[in-house]
Amino acid sequence: MDLKNKENEKIKPEIGIKINGESYSYKLFESLESLSKTSSQRKTAKELNISHSVLNRRIKNAEDKLGEPLVETIGSGSILSKKGYELLNMYYKYKNKLKDREEIIIAGGHIITGLLDAISSEIPYDTLIYSSDDRSAFELAKQDSIDILALDDPLLAFENDLNFTAIAYDHLVLVSPKNGKEIETIKDLRNLKFIEVKGSAQRLAWATLKQAKIPYTIEKEVKSQYDAFKIVKNSKNLYTFLNASYFNGKDILKNETRHVISLVQCNDDKEHIYDLMEYLLIDGQKSIGEQGFIPMKPWKLR
Repeated sequence: MDLKNKENEKIKPEIGIKINGESYSYKLFESLESLSKTSSQRKTAKELNISHSVLNRRIKNAEDKLGEPLVETIGSGSILSKKGYELLNMYYKYKNKLKDREEIIIAGGHIITGLLDAISSEIPYDTLIYSSDDRSAFELAKQDSIDILALDDPLLAFENDLNFTAIAYDHLVLVSPKNGKEIETIKDLRNLKFIEVKGSAQRLAWATLKQAKIPYTIEKEVKSQYDAFKIVKNSKNLYTFLNASYFNGKDILKNETRHVISLVQCNDDKEHIYDLMEYLLIDGQKSIGEQGFIPMKPWKLR
């Protein structure tokens, strides 16, 4: 699979760099990288398909965290400051470390990477597993920075026409607050307030509610299912749908939210990548089942 030719885009590795407890995402490094080449904030904003104000705010927020300027104005143009180049070089070193590792590098959603990490001691191959979200990990894949893209939801693979290998089934359960109303049928979900998890398979739940003409409200969006779980359990009237493999809840929409977790092979050169995926499909199915997922017979989708 040639992800680079799939989309002629700038790289956006979401697994960013943390400095003195502050996180800096791929968007900042993407901006600094472009600015180092264009010497123009106007050209950089155009290249990244963002407004000039968004670019300025992105840089200013990072400068406020660091307490140092990242960009200097020279005449009618802009160049990186000494600190800007220092940060950009740190970013390049990080990416190169990922590329040079002998381990099989896997990045993806919290659910599937949590599974792989839990059974890693049983996997007969050395792996390096990064937990992020599906779309952020996909950006790393387009940079050729990882060997396997791990997806909590196959939607991204369908959208980008990626070959993916399903390794297990999962479904969503309804998680309620401690003293929430009794939920027995889909009709009991009317007018409830939900916490949404970005990039998760919750899209299946929302689609089902819309099809059944069940009104609902999304109160807040979070990045991880663990954050959603904590918010719901500490609330009086908030609900969410989370993966049954990790959370206890009601199987109100079990059939409607059944989906696969899957892997996309991004590197054809590194040794044992295919062997690892074959292991997970055959010998590793027992371990996968023991982690709360539904094992499956070996099969592959496009």
